[in-house]
Amino acid sequence: MHKTILHESEHPMLTWDEGDITYSCRWRSEKGSPPPKKLIIADDSITADEAYQLACEGTGIIWRGDFQNAKQLLQAMARRADKPSKKSIRNKSKTKKPGEGLIPLAKPMSEIFHLHRQAQSQKSRTLGMLLIQFEADHSIPLRRAPQVTEACLAVFGIVNQPYVTSLKDLLGFIGSLEWRKKGMAISELSELGDGHIHPHYGVFAPVRSEYLGLIAKAPLPASLGKQSLAFDIGTGTGVIAAILASRGIKKIIATDQDERAIECATENIEGLGIQKSVKLVQTNLFPDGLAPLIVCNPPWVPARPSSPIEYAVYDPDSQMLKGFLSGLKDHLSPDGEAWLILSDLAEHLGLRSKADLLGWIESSGLKVLGRQDVRPTHARALDKEDPLYRARAAEVTSLWRLALI
Repeated sequence: MHKTILHESEHPMLTWDEGDITYSCRWRSEKGSPPPKKLIIADDSITADEAYQLACEGTGIIWRGDFQNAKQLLQAMARRADKPSKKSIRNKSKTKKPGEGLIPLAKPMSEIFHLHRQAQSQKSRTLGMLLIQFEADHSIPLRRAPQVTEACLAVFGIVNQPYVTSLKDLLGFIGSLEWRKKGMAISELSELGDGHIHPHYGVFAPVRSEYLGLIAKAPLPASLGKQSLAFDIGTGTGVIAAILASRGIKKIIATDQDERAIECATENIEGLGIQKSVKLVQTNLFPDGLAPLIVCNPPWVPARPSSPIEYAVYDPDSQMLKGFLSGLKDHLSPDGEAWLILSDLAEHLGLRSKADLLGWIESSGLKVLGRQDVRPTHARALDKEDPLYRARAAEVTSLWRLALI
């Protein structure tokens, strides 16, 4: 867990009056959201409609009531965000034209995607307006408040001043800690340790297990026999490095530029008992030297992330993908292979074409040796109510085997 004392000056100060008392607390947002410009104090007497309306207007609601009631209020606000009440629909109809704000199926998938992202972002901002005040030891001075010190330490580290953050984020911290403790069983790692990966908060969990199967089954390049070495670029939880180790590769250098990912991967590599085979390096993309096998599973969607966890999914202008491909000429052994694990979801969303990808491969001095495909099995690929269903239903994840020309 993070034990570093954070610089308090990096977090804005919130000040408000309650009766004769003036409170001052730091504002903390894991997503980097700015603090609300207006604050009110609320307790169990506020209604969900009132709270939702205030949140939509950008007013932060500092909670002074029962903690469990705050959770129920957040759920009620979420229901209103997903399905506005008749009253809110009537109010909106006074200012909006008929049909405005809806997502017509006839629109191009790229437009549907951007509208969906905007709607999700607005919902997240609105629900993030229900706020909880913390003491400097991460305790919550509310009735029936749980003990959340461990969950908050895992995200914020040690702090030395009281602070305010959103209840929505706090519940995410709590859920992440439970997931971290329980871990995820990875069938491809069943022969290593307990076969589990334990994701940390802010580090993308390997929930899409189909791509792990591609890595476990792809034929290893013949050049590995000369030098049993592989690079895992953007290791995250360390799961790909672990699969490579389970396949008998003697040395894997796994990189990531994110400190949390390195900490997470270190814990997982040690837990699986393969620390002698895997070296972790905090750097952007490639370590020094050449390798006969270089593996990378970059973010799949060329769009701007809105929170730290989304950096594993969204890659603005395909920067990491392009950087990986263009850097292979300096790091791939002349007779080696690079494995690029990539979904074509962006193609079905109209955000990137197959011609774009092939053009970047060619311009990087690479050729395609082969490709293995698998269709996703996650629930959203089967959910016809999902606005992006048409794209998800057509999605294919591929392991591209690349070599230098």
